[in-house]
Amino acid sequence: MKIALIGQPNCGKSTLFNQVAGYRAETGNFSGTTVTFTETKVRVLGEVVQLVDLPGTYTLKGTNPAEREVFNYLLNNTVDVIIGVVDATRLAFGLELIIELIELGKPLVLALNMIDEAKRLGIEIDGNQLSKELGIPVLPLIASRGRGVKQVFVSALHEAKSNSIPQRLKFNPEIESYINALSNQSVFEFEQLPEEAEIIKILEADEYYQVTVIEKTPQLKKWLKQARKEYEKHYHQALEWDVSAQRHIHSENLLKIVVTEGKRTDTIRDHLDKFLLHPVYGYFFMAIILYIFFQFVYSVGSQLEGPVIAFFDWIEIWVTGQVKTGSLPAELLSGLVQGIAGGAGIVLPYLTPFLIGLGFLEDVGYLPRIAFLMDSLMHHLGLHGKAIVPLILGYGCNVPAVMSTRIMEEPRDRFITIALSTLVPCSACLAVVFGLVAYYLGPGLALGIYIYNLLFIGIVAGLLAKLAPEDSPGLILEIPPYRVPTIKSIFNRAWFQIKEFIFIAWPVLIGGSLTLALFNYFKLSKLLNAIASPLTWLLGLPKEVGLPLIFGILRKELTLIMLRQAVNTPDLGNALTQVQMVTFAVFVIFYIPCLATLVVIRKELGTKLALSIAGMTVVVATIAALLARLLSVLFL
Repeated sequence: MKIALIGQPNCGKSTLFNQVAGYRAETGNFSGTTVTFTETKVRVLGEVVQLVDLPGTYTLKGTNPAEREVFNYLLNNTVDVIIGVVDATRLAFGLELIIELIELGKPLVLALNMIDEAKRLGIEIDGNQLSKELGIPVLPLIASRGRGVKQVFVSALHEAKSNSIPQRLKFNPEIESYINALSNQSVFEFEQLPEEAEIIKILEADEYYQVTVIEKTPQLKKWLKQARKEYEKHYHQALEWDVSAQRHIHSENLLKIVVTEGKRTDTIRDHLDKFLLHPVYGYFFMAIILYIFFQFVYSVGSQLEGPVIAFFDWIEIWVTGQVKTGSLPAELLSGLVQGIAGGAGIVLPYLTPFLIGLGFLEDVGYLPRIAFLMDSLMHHLGLHGKAIVPLILGYGCNVPAVMSTRIMEEPRDRFITIALSTLVPCSACLAVVFGLVAYYLGPGLALGIYIYNLLFIGIVAGLLAKLAPEDSPGLILEIPPYRVPTIKSIFNRAWFQIKEFIFIAWPVLIGGSLTLALFNYFKLSKLLNAIASPLTWLLGLPKEVGLPLIFGILRKELTLIMLRQAVNTPDLGNALTQVQMVTFAVFVIFYIPCLATLVVIRKELGTKLALSIAGMTVVVATIAALLARLLSVLFL
């Protein structure tokens, strides 16, 4: 049995999924795209069912590829029941999607999420009456706290087993007459959805049916052309637009029946945006919040890095002391310990507080507000307002940042945004900036590097926009209300991403460390360092840095871990000057993105454009590092 979770963005759908999946899930791509869905198996009343979390969508018609794939999934996969998740504080918008889901003729359960937040706002929803009006179960839910989760899934299982098909809400008489007329014509076969569901999709000029049915059925195409002409003449509105308009009318009518607006309980959350989104003060508060965030990451990481590295240094001395000094086993054991130490002592101490802090900012609702504040800046740079979303995602990982550019309709905007996303320092670069610059030179300079990075991204964005000038449309962004995050949700999400590092990235780091040990033993390091020597000489870095930079293309954390081996000292303060530390860190955060990111860019844009972006990053990294070197000489 398969249950599909469907809902609009920010409705808490994925929070519900994670409550039952426990952050143990598999993510897959829709065929031929990089749009993702997430699947897991859950046990409901002793029965194991498959649960799929589909991308957030405002409509099944699909205004972008991600939304389009939701309908394609329902069209081409057997789904036994749908759980439609709706934000109870924005019931009118959510109901339009629920009405559209009812039209599909599949068992459906409506989960009213954030019902506690609705009550705080004075919104009382009569769930029983709404259930009668829609003909489906309507259940209250507080997904972030796990309340009502069991009841939602038990109800979904019951609806699936009883195959309860809800009756759709009727359109105006004219549209209903067209539905009946098409139902009586045998001009095409209904295969993937119930007859009425496919007829409605045909009437609203759905892209899939336009290609697969209408264009291939001349008789139907002619009939529709005449029907649309008559409808527009009679109602002064396009037939396909009025289908959506009718759903909106139904939603508004339902709201009048089931919603009672009482007294709103105002809290400090309701007044925060007066300051945090202020056109002047908003940027001041953003700077303070980000500074506190960076200070938190540095404080936790620096307290852990020193003792952990010292512990592994002791282990390395003891382990290598058991074998002959300078032998191959000694080199490999040293490389193994240093690879493990790099993950435990350099990456995890900074990655863990970073993910916890980022999760807090996301759950509390501040990240969309950063996007809102930065939107005007993106327009000054001649870039699409939506570009800010992938750029923010890039601070976590460049891979989802590149994939998220599918929300952008124009190829020009997608190319520029992907190019800029590769310049954003991901969480892997965090280990380099904090483990090197912050640890040895202080968190203020580490924050300065991030600001410096933003300035360079702005310059590159301006140059790329001038090379391909075009008006950039405005950003329509839904700002969610401030919410009190749960510790469980924040730590579970952080652990899910830390697990990815432990099982995917850490083995690569250890493998890279062992490879460097082999290169050192067989004297191959000198060859690769010689190949990279023109670059290291230009940047004023030790020649031993060449090999870590080459291997850093696999994973950015690898550059710092291998650097400790390359210069043959655990204390980088004895091997690099302050200027060299800054220059190295700046080059690493800008130059060629990791291999996984390059693969995704190639899939999105093709080999030629992927290589051009990789080449651009090397040029930008070199210029940025040279300028950073100059500034460091002057001010450090």
